[in-house]
Amino acid sequence: MDNWNVFFFSELKKPSIRNLVRKIEDDYDKHVVYPSKKDLLKAFKLTEYQDVKAVIVGQDPYHNPQQAMGLSFSVPVGIAKPPSLKNIIKEYESDLSYAAPSSGDLTKWAQNGVLLLNSILTVKDGKAFSCNYKEYNILFEDIIRFLNERAQPMVFILWGKSAQTCEKYIDSNRHLILTAPHPSPLSCYRGFFESKPMSKTNEFLISKGEKPIDWKL
Repeated sequence: MDNWNVFFFSELKKPSIRNLVRKIEDDYDKHVVYPSKKDLLKAFKLTEYQDVKAVIVGQDPYHNPQQAMGLSFSVPVGIAKPPSLKNIIKEYESDLSYAAPSSGDLTKWAQNGVLLLNSILTVKDGKAFSCNYKEYNILFEDIIRFLNERAQPMVFILWGKSAQTCEKYIDSNRHLILTAPHPSPLSCYRGFFESKPMSKTNEFLISKGEKPIDWKL
């Protein structure tokens, strides 16, 4: 059976990915890097391959202390919600009529089948996109292709142009692609609000005979 362990074992056979691992290890040795090393692959540990119902693609981790936790857009309990996450929660309230959670920790989503995937898995303290290595792009595309190969349908939620670059690797005959502007304050009013990603995801899953996601935080 395909799973993330099989995937990463296969990836490590590629020189480009081995080079990426060296760069990541070097960064952790020489810089303050987020998330912590133990949380680097947290998204894949919490949402196993066969359990993925939806994928929410982020860019790189939050670059301020204590925010990044290895899950796209999520912050640990007790940490203030960054602006993009505040807008995601606003859309969550509007789409599903749930009250806003006190915390910005999205771990429950991950445990319920939402792969919270950043296209770049690390960032240096205070420097957005500071680990934007070409090898990360290779890994990200391979992850999307691996997800796309699965016969069981899933939903790809792609917010913003960066996330939408992977759309060409997804078979829309089997999977649902939901695109919208990024939830950042700069673009959220261009169509992110009222895009209803959570309810549309569940409608698709139900239409395919799949169990819907419990989005309640």
